[in-house]
Amino acid sequence: MNEGPEVVGNPLRIAVGLLVISFLVGEFMPKYSLAYIFHFIGIIGLLLSVVIFFAGFNIFKSYDENPVPTSETNRIIKTGIFAYSRNPIYLSFVIFHFSMFFIFENVMYFLSAIGLAIWLHNYVIKEEENFLSEQFSDEYENYKRTVKRWIFF
Repeated sequence: MNEGPEVVGNPLRIAVGLLVISFLVGEFMPKYSLAYIFHFIGIIGLLLSVVIFFAGFNIFKSYDENPVPTSETNRIIKTGIFAYSRNPIYLSFVIFHFSMFFIFENVMYFLSAIGLAIWLHNYVIKEEENFLSEQFSDEYENYKRTVKRWIFF
């Protein structure tokens, strides 16, 4: 078996840590009133992010793979939610943060969502993609051509 990519940090721990920091810091910042439709969108986004997270997580477990990015891997998962997004679990983290902003009107959740998306894209996903390209070459390159990194890009 092979060791996984050299990703710095654990995305789940960082996402949860950012939620806690956003809550604590955001309590001392002004709130920005949003229309009630945004609260509804936030609730839908929150539920959607949980569904996306568990859809991705359960597929990892059904293939006996570890979802931690630094773990070793023997296959590319291309079924279920992974047929629509190469990184559904990371997508769920970002959607969750944006949803928290819409629900609680705490600008720190918005800023943490943007920071988390940038960090995931540049320091986690790129490392994983480089590793998988080396590991699985043509198979992964074909997968990259047919399935988007997030959903729309």
